[in-house]
Amino acid sequence: MPTLPTEADFADALGAIRATAPLIHNMTNIVVANVTANALLAIGASPAMVENTEEAAELAAIAGAVVVNLGTLSPDWAAAMRLATQRAQQEGRPWLLDPVAVGALGYRTRLAADLIEHGPAIIRGNASEIVALAGEASGGKGVDSTLGSDAAIDAAKSLARRYHTVVAVSGAIDYVTDGSRLAGIANGHPIMTRVTGMGCTASAICGAYLAVLEDPFMAAVQGMAVMGVVGEIAQGISAGPGSFQVAFLDTLHGIDAGRLAQRARLS
Repeated sequence: MPTLPTEADFADALGAIRATAPLIHNMTNIVVANVTANALLAIGASPAMVENTEEAAELAAIAGAVVVNLGTLSPDWAAAMRLATQRAQQEGRPWLLDPVAVGALGYRTRLAADLIEHGPAIIRGNASEIVALAGEASGGKGVDSTLGSDAAIDAAKSLARRYHTVVAVSGAIDYVTDGSRLAGIANGHPIMTRVTGMGCTASAICGAYLAVLEDPFMAAVQGMAVMGVVGEIAQGISAGPGSFQVAFLDTLHGIDAGRLAQRARLS
């Protein structure tokens, strides 16, 4: 199977998102709910933010993809996440796990270990989170990574093979692997670390691609490439973190396959 997307691949996937507006069940955290919902709308998807135990499984059964983000947990949210991921697995709906601060805090680390048994199509996190989830270290500093993304490549491959999933590691260079294929995406800008929710947004965008592509590896590569390219363009037309957020949404809304293929630095 191919490792890197072509311009035609970018065009087909982006076109599919905008033509079908896939429903993304985005179980995210209270800090970034608005940010990620707007990003999904900007790229052309349809976000639904449902985290209660009465509706989570029902929505997971009909969503194009489910995104589970462990950022701000409560017992009720954890229960809803268990129900949603179990139902997604039963119904063959792809889902993505964003293991925020796994390894740094015990409760979410245990929850992530439970959820991963329900077969996520993609796991996306920073290097410390991925290394911790693979059982190789204790994790980072809260939501921040203490490792470079290259330090997590072996752990990401091991995790991908163990759970038959795709692992995306965020960092100065983003890496995506399914245990055999490995892609690097060298896009993005440091200002993205000064704006809350960029990692969570990457997970949401990967979820949109997961809803329209059969290959989760390619969904993660394209989603991470979009994030990096859009971030670079937005930085060039903004004055700081505040204007960057607006520029990011505007750029995401207008991005096309030609600019993606021209600017994406893939290896």
